Amino acid sequence: MLAVSAAIGSTTSGPYELDLVNLAGSNFREAPDGWHAIVPLGGAKHRLWLREIPSSGSLVAVDLPLDRNFDIRLQAAHRFWRALEQRPIGSPPLAQSIATRHRHILSLRALDGWLEGNSYRQIAQGLFGALRVPDRAWKTHDLRSRTIRLVKMGLRFMRGGYRDLLRQKDKGKDDTS
Repeated sequence: MLAVSAAIGSTTSGPYELDLVNLAGSNFREAPDGWHAIVPLGGAKHRLWLREIPSSGSLVAVDLPLDRNFDIRLQAAHRFWRALEQRPIGSPPLAQSIATRHRHILSLRALDGWLEGNSYRQIAQGLFGALRVPDRAWKTHDLRSRTIRLVKMGLRFMRGGYRDLLRQKDKGKDDTS
């Protein structure tokens, strides 16, 4: 959610001719802490928080606190600006690849199997098919290692790591495959 407010000062480029409240499809709700809005622009819904609603046509600013979520807010602010500029906005800041989503699904399925008391071999057979799981050499097979990693990932999610789904991975960290 982006914190938006009326900007102090002026700009040489001029303010956007934007009336957030009367924008088609906008949804504003007043709360004790200010106004919460969902504003459709550029094919996406932008979530905004405003202490007060700026007057129509006034210059607006986005507050970007330097905290743990700065990078995500910066990307969201950039998408909002691109929408105002009527440019392609790109993918959402927290968008995951299809492979990552698939890996998360597998990890939760592996966790379900483990919580039901199944062995790693049984879990692997359920996830990857019985034909891919060998009768011999199971202890050194790559699917065994992968299944164990998936169960461990599912356990991390279960123990509160699900919040990591909302954060981007650091580029330098190794990801479970």
